[in-house]
Amino acid sequence: MFNRTNRTFAVHVAKDQLRFFLGGVRPVGGQTKERVRAAVEWILRAQDAAGDGGVSMGYFPCENPGAWKTSYPETTGYIISSLLEFARCYRDEKVRQRAIKMAEWEIKVQMRSGAVQGGTLRPPEKQTPAAFNTGMVLNGWSSAFRSTGDKNFLDAGKRAAEFLLSDLDDEGYFRTNGEFVTKGLKTYNCLCAWALYRFGEDIQDHRLLEAAVKVVKATLRQQQSNGWFANNCLTRPEAPLLHTIGYTLQGILEVGILGRCSDFVDSVKMGVSPIMRRLSPRGFLHGRFYSDWEPAQFSSCLTGAAQIAVVCYRLFEKLGDEHYRDFADRVVNYLKSLQVIDSPVEPINGALAGSFPLTGSYMTLGYPNWATKYFIDALILQDRIGGA
Repeated sequence: MFNRTNRTFAVHVAKDQLRFFLGGVRPVGGQTKERVRAAVEWILRAQDAAGDGGVSMGYFPCENPGAWKTSYPETTGYIISSLLEFARCYRDEKVRQRAIKMAEWEIKVQMRSGAVQGGTLRPPEKQTPAAFNTGMVLNGWSSAFRSTGDKNFLDAGKRAAEFLLSDLDDEGYFRTNGEFVTKGLKTYNCLCAWALYRFGEDIQDHRLLEAAVKVVKATLRQQQSNGWFANNCLTRPEAPLLHTIGYTLQGILEVGILGRCSDFVDSVKMGVSPIMRRLSPRGFLHGRFYSDWEPAQFSSCLTGAAQIAVVCYRLFEKLGDEHYRDFADRVVNYLKSLQVIDSPVEPINGALAGSFPLTGSYMTLGYPNWATKYFIDALILQDRIGGA
């Protein structure tokens, strides 16, 4: 950060740090369409930066080598769904075509097994499969097929779905986490259940629908009576990231809605209620939580905050309880204030950082593409349901 070439960014980081310690964040009401457009444009710049059709993992100016990273198959997969939803809502054909290009790129880099590789793009001889990544790209292919009717997306999706089915154990847990994640059960893998259910609808395959429900039921066995989930983190199962908590809650909720499983929805309500109680008056959420829901780090994981807002907007749409919408609005309006809009560091404009402050422990001093992806999802929902 103290390199001469990063001097302007260092000033940005210092100001960000001061905002954190002095409580200088002022939530932003309205501006939803402008903010989501800026976020989408940043994602398209990340695609341009990758140069191959995928989306760069993100912008990390202080790493060596710094700046834009290579393409990331996992998150490109679910970015496809976000951009196609944006294109549908705002009638933007350019964005739709860019999303389809991402989906076509995902077919080119799919592993022979049908799986999707872990980590950023690597040559075939260095690739290792990851169940979670496969589910995220399957979600994107499902969205691409629904948008275009192109059977190439169905064919790729079928191979991915078969890999996921073969990877499930008898209890309903996925076995293959890949080399970039610590070993053991990963509860957040249940987000793959949503992709399985959606794709099962696409091809009318009841095996996929049943597998999705089985995965969620296995996930519920990891939930404590206070709503917290065990084995639910990339690295620290005793204190999971809000990011992976968000994955788990979204997977359960979306399968619950599609499958009309009210007990799944009830589980999400139980899991999100303690988080709602932890929200600061202005909209700050801590980035990790111990099993008693005490915060486990000082900084916020902004991806996770956006994910929880998405879950609460969806609960509002399902249940009509305005407490969920009001909570989500408070989170999203806080995140709007943290979105970079007019920085002299042009590559970060439109993006959401990994942490607040930027020196926080999640994706430190960087702008991972998935933070902005989930911010886009939350903004689209806020606009759709008429939030503040």
